[in-house]
Amino acid sequence: MEVILIQDVDNLGGKNELVKVKNGYARNYLIPRKFAVEANPSNIKQLQERLKVAAKREAALLAEINKVIEVLKTSPVKIKAKTGTSGKIFGSVTSLQIARAIREQKGYEIDRKRITIAEDIKELGTYTANFDFGNGNTADLEFEVVSETE
Repeated sequence: MEVILIQDVDNLGGKNELVKVKNGYARNYLIPRKFAVEANPSNIKQLQERLKVAAKREAALLAEINKVIEVLKTSPVKIKAKTGTSGKIFGSVTSLQIARAIREQKGYEIDRKRITIAEDIKELGTYTANFDFGNGNTADLEFEVVSETE
């Protein structure tokens, strides 16, 4: 019997997936617990519509992500840090500081948890951070650490 999963089921499949299972498993477990519905022509048509809407939403999200990446790549974000006389930073630059600088300079709100820095930043200069936008969309963007006195 073919069923359409309404939610993720371990060892079977994910939401909105069409799977083939034994009749008893579908009738006695999946359907009564609202894990799945029978794969009749009406439900299959609804599934196709849901997948179509999800694809449109995904395309719109991808376009928005690409727009944000282009804006961020136009010029490096400048992060001000307190420095000593030798050019060393007191402390280090964190993803929170990068997220704040992007919000102030570019006008985009990016969650600091999506920003990863490959190295400890303890000196002035230009560095690269990796931004993970989800669904496999990542970007490497440059930022510049400058002294607060500049």
